[in-house]
Amino acid sequence: MQMLTPAQRIAWLRLARSDNVGPVTFRQMLNRFGSAEAALDALPSLLRNTGRAARITSLSQAEDEVAALAKWGARIVAIGEAAYPTHLSHIHGAPPVITLVGGDRLDWHRTVAIVGARNASAAGAKMTRILATDLGEAGYTVVSGLARGIDTAAHRASLTTGTIAVLAGGLDHIYPDENVPLAQSILDAGGALITEMPLGWEPRARDFPRRNRLVSGLSLGTVVVEAAKRSGSLITARLALEQNRDVFAVPGSPLDPRAEGGNLLIQQGAKLITSAADIIESIAVADPARSLLFDPAWSPDPSDTTIEDQSNPDDRHRLLSALSTTPMDIDELIGQTLIAPPAMQGLLLELDLEGRLEWSGGQLVALRPSE
Repeated sequence: MQMLTPAQRIAWLRLARSDNVGPVTFRQMLNRFGSAEAALDALPSLLRNTGRAARITSLSQAEDEVAALAKWGARIVAIGEAAYPTHLSHIHGAPPVITLVGGDRLDWHRTVAIVGARNASAAGAKMTRILATDLGEAGYTVVSGLARGIDTAAHRASLTTGTIAVLAGGLDHIYPDENVPLAQSILDAGGALITEMPLGWEPRARDFPRRNRLVSGLSLGTVVVEAAKRSGSLITARLALEQNRDVFAVPGSPLDPRAEGGNLLIQQGAKLITSAADIIESIAVADPARSLLFDPAWSPDPSDTTIEDQSNPDDRHRLLSALSTTPMDIDELIGQTLIAPPAMQGLLLELDLEGRLEWSGGQLVALRPSE
């Protein structure tokens, strides 16, 4: 996809910022209607069909966000555009638009994520600094989440060689507050800040796993230095595996709870590493075939436009009866319910806008568990 026109960029932003339009729904709508403009025209009717009231981002709201971001030196980048990180575009549920500031001189292809405990030990922080420094000197860009502890150590050690900080909130809501100066230092040194959240968005607990999928998605591999058994770092490692990326872990003392997660990852097959050379050697072996591991990059397919919604209430009833909280392939659903593919697409889109669906692996769909 070539660079969007200013009007197209505003339309993409409006659609992406509207209620209940996540990355999967966005993709479905563009494939169905052919453009963000057409999808926005259809959205009120689709929402009426769901019986739910939902906010559609206005033209002025989107224009205001773009103008405000420009004052930060930031820009909205759409998936498929040259400035959109290539590795990120290959993950399931890649954000259709991201906010990006800085990073013009970074190598976005040779990237390694380093994550770990917020309450890092002195030894863990030192190991992180060694890894990040050596990776940077070898030409790799270090990716992390700007959190306390290991993330902070990774960013600081790679300031001069290149680092990317992924935010859970908007650019104006850096978390934690103590890392606002670090975020500025990253930009001053030529690094980048990236988020899928709008200005004004204050991060909530649920936003950090979303952030983590971007940390791993931007990277060829993810290194876990220290992590408890139940931690965001292990979520990042799991997401990296789902994205067909390498996972590395630094072993630690069995007596230190901060090492339990990393040791568990090694037991489960993560690559034990003690130096940056271990990471580089593994990634260098995989690099030539790396593109074969990624899912094909997605861009809107104009041939999918003019799909006529042929569903009826009986189709909806059959689909809901067939769905459960267990993920199921869409082709299997079509075969089981005998609902025509165009009608199935429309029904899944309606249920998604209602917030009743969860997606797994792109083609697997399940009912969202009742809360």
